[in-house]
Amino acid sequence: MVSKRLSRLEGHRRKFIAVIDDTPECSRAVHYAGRRAKNSNGGLVLMYVIPEGDFQQWLGVEEIMRAEAREEAEAVVAKAAHVVRETIGIDPEIVIREGSATEQINAVIEEDRDIAILVLAASSAKEGPGPLVSSIAGRGATFPIPVTVLPDTLTDEELDALA
Repeated sequence: MVSKRLSRLEGHRRKFIAVIDDTPECSRAVHYAGRRAKNSNGGLVLMYVIPEGDFQQWLGVEEIMRAEAREEAEAVVAKAAHVVRETIGIDPEIVIREGSATEQINAVIEEDRDIAILVLAASSAKEGPGPLVSSIAGRGATFPIPVTVLPDTLTDEELDALA
């Protein structure tokens, strides 16, 4: 059970969370979540989850691998945040975690009680709609807040109209 959301209380604001990953549809979720946040005077959280890797090497190698993964995560999220600032005009919060995506998303939602909506974008690729959308559809993952799943066929203008 998730803690009570605080986004409607005085001094709080509703936040949208978008997960940054290496999927092409990720930018659609960020765009829509950013527009929704701006249009509702809310906030945007950009989250990157470093996958559970095989960091079980010798101590020195493990530390180097973790540092490289962290640097890559910071660069990818910084780029997405820059796009949000330039195109939408809001300054997103950035969260980087390591572990299972579902577990880490749920942990961030529990920690930040202003987060009210998770935004994901589906892919129409033959491999499937994407890892997070697939896990939700297959009931492999559940989240304690509403999840908005965007089809990849929408243009930026159509996303803006919906936001």
